[in-house]
Amino acid sequence: MDISQILHWLHDTPFATTIREGAVLFPSIESVHVLALTLVVGSIAVVDLRLLGVVWVNRSVASVSADLLPLTWIAFGFAVLTGSALFTSHAVGYAGNFQFRMKMLLLMLAGVNMLVFHLVLGRVMGRWSESGVSPWQGKIAGLISLLLWIGIVAFGRWVGFAAVR
Repeated sequence: MDISQILHWLHDTPFATTIREGAVLFPSIESVHVLALTLVVGSIAVVDLRLLGVVWVNRSVASVSADLLPLTWIAFGFAVLTGSALFTSHAVGYAGNFQFRMKMLLLMLAGVNMLVFHLVLGRVMGRWSESGVSPWQGKIAGLISLLLWIGIVAFGRWVGFAAVR
């Protein structure tokens, strides 16, 4: 089974058809998706702004991150679930949509940025985050993260205005 067949199968499932053809289901799922993304991006932005030394400089990055990470992951879980449901409703159209593909690419890059940050800088974060000043590597990671999430949100909104059939 190739990707085209999988996309058509997803699109034709009763679940996707119900979402696509219902008057209330798609906008309801989309609303939860947007609210979940708001929490994801908002909580990540606070950590990124802390890395950049803009907010909560009297708190360590490790502390800010530990406080917000559970909320981020719960909201991200809701965003993935609702986003997946929305995707199935127009799987073929979304898969061929440039804006959707860019959103997914930026999302993967944000994941790589987070992974590199936690694997490389996360191990020594406790040593430097108490001072209120992040090292240049932390600032770069925070700036890259902010820019990626702005792009994810922008392309995500753009998907909503692009023709998807």
